[in-house]
Amino acid sequence: MDNFPWIFVVFLVVAVVIIVFGVIGQRRRREANAAWAAARGWAVLENDTALARRWSGAPFGTGSSRKATEILAGPAAGRQALSFRYTYTTTSGSGENKSSTDHVHHVVVVFLPAPLPALTIAPETFGAKIVKAFGGQDIQFESEQFNSRWRVTSPDLRFAHDVVHPRTMERLLRPDVAGRTFGFVGDAVLTWSVGAPQLDVIDARVAVLNEMIDAIPDYVWQDRAHPPR
Repeated sequence: MDNFPWIFVVFLVVAVVIIVFGVIGQRRRREANAAWAAARGWAVLENDTALARRWSGAPFGTGSSRKATEILAGPAAGRQALSFRYTYTTTSGSGENKSSTDHVHHVVVVFLPAPLPALTIAPETFGAKIVKAFGGQDIQFESEQFNSRWRVTSPDLRFAHDVVHPRTMERLLRPDVAGRTFGFVGDAVLTWSVGAPQLDVIDARVAVLNEMIDAIPDYVWQDRAHPPR
């Protein structure tokens, strides 16, 4: 019992140190985000709950406490782009065994001039192979190398083949995009990765998304009564 006050003091000191370092870390991130945005003519936006619920499909639409924070927005090659931290919480177990896990993703978005059908291009993982074994979709293309590295899903097969043509496949076989996931969702093309946002990758990821949009054939837009890009 005599040691109880000291144990309490130790825990209190540790808690204060954690809080202080957390505050300092947040301030440094805000300053870094502001400097990065200012250098590119972008804006730093407030937290946006609506943005966290805007899209469906991985990594969105699951868990609770969904938030979009550290939002950076601005022009990129004539289009509007976003980068943000997306977080959500999942729970497992029940009662005394109930636990929660926080998930963090870095999402980069480039907006389209008009909505397009849904399309996901994800790495061909062991889990994806299991899903396919039970009837999950995996659209096949003329490149076996591409098929072995990527799993493509879409409710619109024609659109998938229109977009994933040889030029796009060649781009997605380069090492700088290995392991990433890409998605056409409504009026946007997205890519995301697990972990906190990294300012030094945003430019490159936006550039890849713009390359994918530039590679969309003109007739895809014309079929939807919209001028090419």
